[in-house]
Amino acid sequence: MNRCLILMLTAGLALGAAKPSADVFLDPEKAGPDFAVQGEYVGETAGKDKLAAQVVAEGDGKFTVYFLTSGLPGDGWDGKAKVKAAAHTADGKTTFEGAGWKGDITDGKLTGARADGVEFALSRVVRKSPTEGTKPPEGALVLFDGKGAGEWKDGRIVEGDLLAEGATTKKTFQDFKLHLEFRLPFKPKSRGQERGNSGVYLQRRYEIQVLDSFGLAGDKGECGAIYQQTPPAVNMCFPPLSWQTYDIDFRAARYDADGNKKADAVVTVIQNGVKVHDKAEIKKQTGYGDKEKDTPGVLNLQNHGNPVVFRNVWVVVRSGGDKN
Repeated sequence: MNRCLILMLTAGLALGAAKPSADVFLDPEKAGPDFAVQGEYVGETAGKDKLAAQVVAEGDGKFTVYFLTSGLPGDGWDGKAKVKAAAHTADGKTTFEGAGWKGDITDGKLTGARADGVEFALSRVVRKSPTEGTKPPEGALVLFDGKGAGEWKDGRIVEGDLLAEGATTKKTFQDFKLHLEFRLPFKPKSRGQERGNSGVYLQRRYEIQVLDSFGLAGDKGECGAIYQQTPPAVNMCFPPLSWQTYDIDFRAARYDADGNKKADAVVTVIQNGVKVHDKAEIKKQTGYGDKEKDTPGVLNLQNHGNPVVFRNVWVVVRSGGDKN
């Protein structure tokens, strides 16, 4: 193995590059039978209690089912009561069982009984973020509207009108409000950081994680987190191939005349219409972010080896940054 190849492999490992996978789907029509089973389900028990479930595909007809009392995250669930079951498809039928709960999933219907024998019936739903399609207000800087990538370095348009990961703004920003929409690939056989990984870097210093964390706990390495610093208040990640939104209000770190930091950067993040960070302080740069400075910085849509795409990206500048 020559020195150049060793350096290339070392660099890839240092950046946490995702392993390539053939099981990557971008089109729901071609995503296979598992895609039709995975997703969110809502309904009631026989006693008229509200119940919801998130079904997470894990490849080869295997799934994890999370039952949530009172509704889905951001829509009734208290963030605590959760029952886990395993599901699998055999001979064209998907059944689940766990913690005494059992039943089946057929044609968008999830039916069964709890451990106490109470029956329930849920139907598959596809949620849409209330801020999806939000138009930029007067005075906003449109960074991407599907017509061109001129505001970006390394900007690539894919699928006709979508912005691929890996783009960095040509302009810099200090305090701002950012809106963007993103779509994660369906990678049922991948796990953890290999499952649709990207990120929104504010000033190229602070990452708001982008990842297929659907159904997971919502920790500090998952979607909506201030990467490896602060987890989201609730895991609002929709299933993969759904369009999702971030509305981010950012205030840069403050420094005194001698260049000493006197206040941390502060961010509020609304994911899919639900506030997951409320004026959260960011203690320092995250992950591989640039070092903190008393200067504006660019926005970056992280390339982590996954086909994540973006659309409807615009920013309202509150102070600082490029003027043109």
